[in-house]
Amino acid sequence: MALNRPESRNALSSALLAELTESVRVAAGDDTVRVLVLAGEGRDFCAGADLNDMKALGSGSLAENRADAQRLGAAFAAIHGFPRPVVARVQGNVFGGGVGLVAAADVAIIARDARLAFSEVRLGILPAVISPYVVRRIGEGAARRLFLTGERFTGEDAVTLGLASRAVDAGELDAAVGELVELLLLGSPDAQRRIKQLLDEVSTGSLEAACGKTPGFIADARASDEGQEGLRAFLEKRPPSWHGE
Repeated sequence: MALNRPESRNALSSALLAELTESVRVAAGDDTVRVLVLAGEGRDFCAGADLNDMKALGSGSLAENRADAQRLGAAFAAIHGFPRPVVARVQGNVFGGGVGLVAAADVAIIARDARLAFSEVRLGILPAVISPYVVRRIGEGAARRLFLTGERFTGEDAVTLGLASRAVDAGELDAAVGELVELLLLGSPDAQRRIKQLLDEVSTGSLEAACGKTPGFIADARASDEGQEGLRAFLEKRPPSWHGE
């Protein structure tokens, strides 16, 4: 799945956001989609919000601005909540909401020479809608610095921060993404869905609360069809059924 406004550096216009959100929701309902790869056409992954749209909204009412922000939030929520793995393939310029898309994905492969920034502060605005995903991914301390300064950082910096998992030369992006997808296809789709739910549960709240929920997760998974199939396949020394999908 690719953002396809290369002439605008894949800036997140209202129309693109609506199309992205709907496409992700359709893919979520298609069980044949095992992995969702989110890419950007052209030289840049995503330059963030469409500034022409934002300028127009500046003269709109508070209700109109909130509705637009909610549409933006719905796109990130759809990506983060996708029931199977989401891989971001990242190159070029990645600013503001574009970095939010990377943070909302499960795993990101990024070009070493990519240029990223939370540039909102230099425009007099905030990285508000993307902040829950970014702070979870890189921590509050790193977010404070990068949000407050708006400074640029590279793809390799993104790996150090934990925003991306691997940085490669731009010409190696497709091969690296392909390798990752192959690894993901070895996993049980149902287990991957449950793992994403598990991580959402244990990454917030107290340790005691998280530990109280985890026994239910493993018990349900062991009793599931794919849990039983995976255990049988291991004992019978054969690939589980989902390997042929």
